[in-house]
Amino acid sequence: MKNIFGSRLAAVREQRGMSLQQAALELDLMDSNEVAAYERGDAQPTPALILKAMTAFHVPIETFTDPFRLVNEGRFSWRQSGVSKERLSEYEEDAGSFIAAYRVLKPKVAPLAPAEPKTRLLLTSEASDLIENSKFERVSSIAESLGRELELGPIPANKLADAIEKNLGILVLMVNPTEGISGAACKLTDLDVILINRNDVPGRRNFDMGHELFHILTWRNMPPAHIEDINERDKSRVEQLADIFASSLLMPENVIRKYGEWRSGSVEALADKLNKVADELHVSSSALGWRLVSLGILEQSARKAISEDRLRFNGRKKPEIGDLPPLFSLKFMELMQQALSQGQLSIRRAAKLLQLNIDQLHALFAEHGITSPFEI
Repeated sequence: MKNIFGSRLAAVREQRGMSLQQAALELDLMDSNEVAAYERGDAQPTPALILKAMTAFHVPIETFTDPFRLVNEGRFSWRQSGVSKERLSEYEEDAGSFIAAYRVLKPKVAPLAPAEPKTRLLLTSEASDLIENSKFERVSSIAESLGRELELGPIPANKLADAIEKNLGILVLMVNPTEGISGAACKLTDLDVILINRNDVPGRRNFDMGHELFHILTWRNMPPAHIEDINERDKSRVEQLADIFASSLLMPENVIRKYGEWRSGSVEALADKLNKVADELHVSSSALGWRLVSLGILEQSARKAISEDRLRFNGRKKPEIGDLPPLFSLKFMELMQQALSQGQLSIRRAAKLLQLNIDQLHALFAEHGITSPFEI
C-alpha cells in the first residue's frame, strides 16, 4: 500500500460524509483539488499534515500510517447472539488487523493468486434471480454442484475449509472471537475472508462456514446485513437462502440417501439415527432432520414429533467440541512464516497482530506442522 495516507484520508472523509471542500477547510489546505491530489497519491503528505489530519478527524495517528489496519475498507457480516455493538466493533477492529496483515504481506511473499473458478461466477450472476423468485431448490442444486466440483466426498465437512481456500481463493480463519460471535464474512476489494469461531461445536462451525461462503459468493447482488442474530426466527430472504446453501453443501442428497430408510421405526429410533448420522457428517441433528424433510425423504410431521431437547447437542447432555482446530489456517500461517523469514515482519509485530505472545506464536507454527522461522 504505497499511498496509505491518501487511501485512509479518503476512507475517513467518506465515513463522515464530508466533501473534498469541507476536508480542505479542516486540513487548512487551499482547495478540494489539493485534497484530491493527496487521496490519489499524486502528493505526499508532510508529517505536519498527518498530525493535522489526526487532530481534525479525532483519530489515532495509526489511522494514517499503519498498513495493518482496515479503515472503512472491509465490509463485515457477523453471525452473533447477544453481542453489544461496542464489543462487536472492538473485535471487528482486532480481526481487521490480521486480515489487513495478510492482505499487505501476500503480494510481497506470495504474489500469484489462483484464478476465480466458474462456479463462483455462476453463483454471482444468478444471485438476483434466486432471491427475487425464491428459488430455494435452485440454491440447493447449486450448492450440491459446488460440492461435487470441489470433490468434498462422502463427508463434505472434512474437506470444506481446505477446498474453500485452495479452490476458491477465500481465506478461512479459525479464531477466538468475543463470546457470542459465531462467524463472519469479510469482503474487501482484493480479498475475501470467512471467520469461524473455533470454540463452537463442529456442527455449528461447519454450518457457519457454508453459510458465510454463500454470502461471499453472492455479496454483490445480495449484500448481507452487517449484524445477523442467529437466534432470530423471522430471517431475511438472504439468510434463508444462505441456510439452505449451507445445508445442501454439507448434506448433499447422494450422501444422505446412502444411509437408507428413514421412515420406519419409532420416534426414539429416528432420533437415535439422526444423532448418529449427524455425528458422522459433523452437522447438527436438527439441521439434518430438516434437510431430510426438504428432500422429501422424511415427512414434516415425523420431524416435528421429535422434541428439540432430544436432538440438542446431537443427543448429548452437553456440547462435545472435541479437538479444537488450530488458530487461523495453514495457508495463513505459511504466509506469516514466509514474511518472518524474509524480514517483512518482526516477530514481536507478528505476535501482537495475532494477539499471541512469542511462545504461543512459536507453538502455533508447530500446531500447523510448519517449522517456526525463529527459535525461542
